[in-house]
Amino acid sequence: MICRVWRGWSTKENADAYERIVRGQVVPGIEARRIPGFLSIDLVRRDRAEDVEFMTLMWFDALDSVRAFMGEDYETAHVPAAARAVLPDFDEQSAHYEVLDRREQPR
Repeated sequence: MICRVWRGWSTKENADAYERIVRGQVVPGIEARRIPGFLSIDLVRRDRAEDVEFMTLMWFDALDSVRAFMGEDYETAHVPAAARAVLPDFDEQSAHYEVLDRREQPR
């Protein structure tokens, strides 16, 4: 399993707008592609003193699935124009981690 990690930073004034763009456009657009091996996506937010940090964690069954999402240049970040408009800073590349151990807990 592969975890694709990306981070972006917004001003406090634009944080809610960015969140709406990701939840209303970016994530549904990715889901609509029905990428083989794409398992899930998490969006997390952290308010800091000077800005707001966002991170996405995308879960894929294998690196080939990440390539199906982004192509051969799979490390390039997927940041649509609407999101770029409200993010003064973001990772230009995503990091990819091999998941060694993931344990779902009973509820």
